[in-house]
Amino acid sequence: MFNFSFDKRTLYIIIAIMIIAIIAQYATDTGALFNLLITIPGVLVAITFHEFAHGFAAYKLGDNTAKNEGRLSLNPLAHLDPIGSLLLLFAGFGWGKPVHVDPRNYTRKISMEKGEAIVSVAGPLMNIILAIIFTLIYCAIYKFSGIEFMTSTVGTIVMLLISATISINIGLGVFNLIPLPPLDGSKIIMPFLPYKAKQWFVNNQNIFYIIFVVIWITGIAGTIISPVIQLISTGIINLGTAIFGI
Repeated sequence: MFNFSFDKRTLYIIIAIMIIAIIAQYATDTGALFNLLITIPGVLVAITFHEFAHGFAAYKLGDNTAKNEGRLSLNPLAHLDPIGSLLLLFAGFGWGKPVHVDPRNYTRKISMEKGEAIVSVAGPLMNIILAIIFTLIYCAIYKFSGIEFMTSTVGTIVMLLISATISINIGLGVFNLIPLPPLDGSKIIMPFLPYKAKQWFVNNQNIFYIIFVVIWITGIAGTIISPVIQLISTGIINLGTAIFGI
């Protein structure tokens, strides 16, 4: 899902500085530390299912690469990237270990380009589906659990865990739809581009990598996707409340 083609050392140094700065903030704020712990299950769920979806989609299209590498698994250890997971935990966006696929193995019923688009969209789509599922679970508990459970310590923690899982899945899904390498969105848009635009896009990928890093580090990426995240979140919440009549 997330694979840089240039020297990673500079990127990792920048990321390490960001993570250290964020950890320092958490170390002086016990409330923020509690919120951080609440997000851990959501991070594991979001990354695991996202990467599994990539591998499963490729497998259904005829490519066994992910299966042979043990990536058709819901074991988080098969999918977690240390840096990407920490960023998702601390910064609200990140990535998992890239799933290797070989488009040459895809069924000839579709082009390799369309196959790559399908495999790429599978991850973000899985995150949105998970957000919907957990929203329905949240609404069901709210509707039927009773006031005693909702006001209890256990009930509060359960609802916070579910709420965090919803937010992280929406954030991860939307973030990966940004149409810049190395995100999934860059491959999703390929079948829709004119031939010359595709060639220009491919030939200038390194420029797009740099653009991505800049908008990511400066926070511009978050500013861009925040309205989309809010829109999707509102829509999913409205769906859940309408179904359960809350």
